[in-house]
Amino acid sequence: MNNEVNTDAAIYVVKTTANQERAVANLIEKVAKKEHLGIIAVLAPDELKGYVLVEATCPEVVDQVVGNVPHARAMIKGQSSFAEIAHFLIPKLTVTGITEGSIVELISGPFKGEKARVKRVDSTHEEITVELFEAMVPIPVTVRGDNVRILKREEQEK
Repeated sequence: MNNEVNTDAAIYVVKTTANQERAVANLIEKVAKKEHLGIIAVLAPDELKGYVLVEATCPEVVDQVVGNVPHARAMIKGQSSFAEIAHFLIPKLTVTGITEGSIVELISGPFKGEKARVKRVDSTHEEITVELFEAMVPIPVTVRGDNVRILKREEQEK
């Protein structure tokens, strides 16, 4: 929330109701802004189910907010360091783990449900080029990496 760096702040973990992490994070942010509390940042990583990370000046502030926010269960005792949560701050590439020759299923778009073989992986644009199995003529189709699900990984065949 603030752009200034606070060396006294620590990361606290708040347990939430399942699938309510984003709602809890948004409410914590609203309450902190409204009441001018010592909460610096709130993070609800997708891969961390049932928990929200709160950067604050002291644990009492987080405890106070947790008591007023629906779906926020409790604050976990202790605190975390930036080193422990750093991996949540680095975005993951959508084409990671997809290799040429792999068999994938398209999970969205006009070809949803179609199976295809990966012909090219473009990690800078996070896109892959595939050839559909069911097509009469093999036409390369370029899709975003998050629009496919890997069915079978293949080693490079060259």
